[in-house]
Amino acid sequence: MKRLTALALAVAATLAAVPAFAQDTLAKIKEKGVLTVGVKNDYKPWGFLDPSGKIVGLEIDLAQEVAGKIGVKLEMVPVIAANRIEFLRQGRIDMILATLGDTQDRRKQIGMIEPNYYAGATNVLAPKSAGLKKWEDLKGRKVCAVQGAYYNRRVSQIYAPDMVVFPSVPDGLNALQGNNCVAFLFDDTLIVSTLSGGDPKWANYEMPLTSEDPQLWAIGVRLDDLDGPFAKLVKDMSVDWHKSGKLLALETKWGIKQSPYLIETNKKLKGGS
Repeated sequence: MKRLTALALAVAATLAAVPAFAQDTLAKIKEKGVLTVGVKNDYKPWGFLDPSGKIVGLEIDLAQEVAGKIGVKLEMVPVIAANRIEFLRQGRIDMILATLGDTQDRRKQIGMIEPNYYAGATNVLAPKSAGLKKWEDLKGRKVCAVQGAYYNRRVSQIYAPDMVVFPSVPDGLNALQGNNCVAFLFDDTLIVSTLSGGDPKWANYEMPLTSEDPQLWAIGVRLDDLDGPFAKLVKDMSVDWHKSGKLLALETKWGIKQSPYLIETNKKLKGGS
């Protein structure tokens, strides 16, 4: 009897420790009338401040669509890479829509919505005067890169540039501006953000090549929600965004070069209809 009582107490204590948001998050969002989303406000054009101070961008449009589908208001919480996952796990936000790379390590902490809604990829930032048209044009030419970037080895092996490696992004960009290399190799999302930022020092630069080697981005939800109604709603919406061409249209709206991943996924899902 004592063993049963102890077991019952242990079970009760365990249940009491389960966070409230482990319940039906979709129902809770509808009840409070607000969807709270972690977004970027410094990564143009995915999430940034317009001249009036309002957060806008491609990811903001998607967050608004989810709130509209549920029939609630959207509340945006600015996040950065260092805090977005913790904000989600702590229940301070209901989901992450903030240039979140989909990695195996992160999948141990939070749920990743599939199909992935976007993908960064490898490209270069180069002066228009360099006349780069294809990846093979980099062969034997000095290319600035950042130490430890996953794509350095692949690009070196396939296209054989003379890679000049720097410890940080600012160092690499400064070297490019100082004409120490013909191009800066990096993730194309940062390049797009740099070119669309309005800084006149980048007016004569471009992202001239076709992006390669995509790295997927995901909408993040809590692990407790991954098999629940909230995640199912967002998954279904992600399928529709791809299938309908919504994501491709948003790229056009925000002046983003067409993503090979979006083109490929759109064709695949339309073919399966």
